[in-house]
Amino acid sequence: MPAVTSRDGTSIAYETRGSGPPLILVDGAFCHRGMGPMPDLAKHLEPHFTVVLYDRRGRGASGNGAPWSIEREVEDLAALVHASGGSASLFGISSGAVLALDAAASGLPVSKVAVYEPPLIVDATREPVSEEFVPGMKRLLAEGNRAEMVKRFMRLVGAPGFVIAIMRLMPNFKKLVEVAHTLPYDLSLLHGLQSGRSLPEGRWSGVAAPCLVIDGGKSPQWMRNGAEALARILKRSSYRTLPGQTHMVKSKVLAPALIEFFGAR
Repeated sequence: MPAVTSRDGTSIAYETRGSGPPLILVDGAFCHRGMGPMPDLAKHLEPHFTVVLYDRRGRGASGNGAPWSIEREVEDLAALVHASGGSASLFGISSGAVLALDAAASGLPVSKVAVYEPPLIVDATREPVSEEFVPGMKRLLAEGNRAEMVKRFMRLVGAPGFVIAIMRLMPNFKKLVEVAHTLPYDLSLLHGLQSGRSLPEGRWSGVAAPCLVIDGGKSPQWMRNGAEALARILKRSSYRTLPGQTHMVKSKVLAPALIEFFGAR
């Protein structure tokens, strides 16, 4: 299995599909090459691009070098960009969207960036995330209570109570528990972005690449407001809504928007 070595020595597993300009897909919470939306999305994109799927650190076949920081995850992407020929485009979903933008803002040679529904809380349409949430998750991790971490996170993102009640019986629950230790990583990426206040103007001021911000027409208003606010503060951005879609966007609907933006062969 191919892997790159990040700056701190952590091995980051990846695979490529298709041919054409390189496009790196950046997962959100829980997800990696063995679980989540990116493998299916890659099937729609690989006729047009060299699609790079990778396991973010701490997940799948990648290492989990400590201590974690946003900078280390950006360095992971830097290693993948280098392995892709020295320049690449990025697509990030949910918290992975924030990571993709952070990577572009760091000065990586990124051609274009597209993001789908970063979970930004910028107004009163949703209650902000408590400052105590991440420390509470870290305490659960220290106690070895990963199952409760999964449940608490699912409550945060609005999963119905009956779903949370029967989660232990669901086939994917064990897989979620296995990567629960990475939830503080994603939550830390979002620190200061779920406060119910305006987005910090300086965080992505270094993003020079053209950006596309996408949301779903049936997603909650708070999430759509966050996407629109993001599009307003990025220097070279466009904003697009996919009718009928939610945070669990269908690949066959999302892929054409990405192909159009990144430019098919």
